[in-house]
Amino acid sequence: MRASDRAYRTLLEEIQSGDLAPGAVLAEVEQATRLGVSRTPLREALSRLAADGLVEQASPRVTVVADVDADDIRALFAVRRALEETAARLAAGRPERAVFAALAAEFAAAEPTGHADDYYALIARFDAALDEAVANEYLASSLRMIRTHLVRVRRLARDKPRRLTASVAEHRLIASAIAAGDADLAAHATHVHLHNALTSILDSLEAPS
Repeated sequence: MRASDRAYRTLLEEIQSGDLAPGAVLAEVEQATRLGVSRTPLREALSRLAADGLVEQASPRVTVVADVDADDIRALFAVRRALEETAARLAAGRPERAVFAALAAEFAAAEPTGHADDYYALIARFDAALDEAVANEYLASSLRMIRTHLVRVRRLARDKPRRLTASVAEHRLIASAIAAGDADLAAHATHVHLHNALTSILDSLEAPS
């Protein structure tokens, strides 16, 4: 793996996990030393993170982790809704949908309150199946960009057992609708899921710390 790729992946994971909090300064010399790379690959990694919208220039020489506020999250979900509802419709129209029946069964058996990491891994497999079914690289690449940011905002709802339980049922319905070839239901179920997810995240932001 190239040094710039390694630096990018490490910084991405740290930003998504919250280890690098919004506003954290990413000083070139310090980060290059910490990550064991030279400054050129570090700059390449920071440039990619800036293109992702995860870091920004506070000044010509100072890079910081970008903030995430309610307006950012609403804007993210507006795009996510358009993309995912379209993806669900397209997937439901494909002839090969057996994978979604299997995923629906997995969602039915999921227990996210005790194994949240396993549940998010299941969602990742659902997302991958959706991308493959849609077979549209423009749509899939746009969704991948959205998901890069979602990892950050999902942490806000991570410790809400009732929301995770509801999310299981919502994903099961989406997967079942796609498996049945019901494009309208798949899109509507996706809309409901995203509405509930956004509401939960915004409630978390507004709750007293």
